Parts: sequence; structure tokens; C-alpha cells
Amino acid sequence: MKRINLTKKDIVNSIYMQIGFSKKISETLLEDILELILQNIIKHKKVKISKFGTFILRKKNQRIGRNPKTKEKKVIFERNVILFKASKDFKKYINKNV
Repeated sequence: MKRINLTKKDIVNSIYMQIGFSKKISETLLEDILELILQNIIKHKKVKISKFGTFILRKKNQRIGRNPKTKEKKVIFERNVILFKASKDFKKYINKNV
């Protein structure tokens, strides 16, 4: 199956076509929504979007990793990662035609 990436431009065009806002307003709307989600993930460590899913900010501790090809050990530094857990409604929608 060919991999298809959904870009911000695709979403902006969809908002423009379906709602009728100008492309500039559609782009601003999308940017504001994404910024709201990001700010809340940082502030609350968790964002739940009803009937879609939950984004969770998790801290991964520093650890020793290994390059599988060279067997060289290397430090993987502490970092934050985002986890996404799909809601039951989302999973049900995805699997309804299987």
C-alpha cells in the first residue's frame, strides 16, 4: 500500500472547501487548534479529545542504548515523548469495515 501523508495544506484546503472560510482564515484556524493542543499537552501533560483519543506527554529517563550493527554502546539522553491512545469510538470507526 502506498503511504499517503496528510499535510497542513491538505487540511487547510479541506476547511476552505467544506466551510468556505478563506485559505488564510482556514490556515489560522488550524494553527490555533494545533497550538491549543500543544500548549495543553505541555501544561497538563495530557489532552483528551472526545471521540478521537488522548495525547499523553511522558518523560523517558536517560539510558544506555546499543547500535545493533556496530554493537557500540551510547547514552540515550532523557527526553519527553508524546503517546497517543485512540478512543473506543475511533477504534470502532476504524474497524467497522473490516
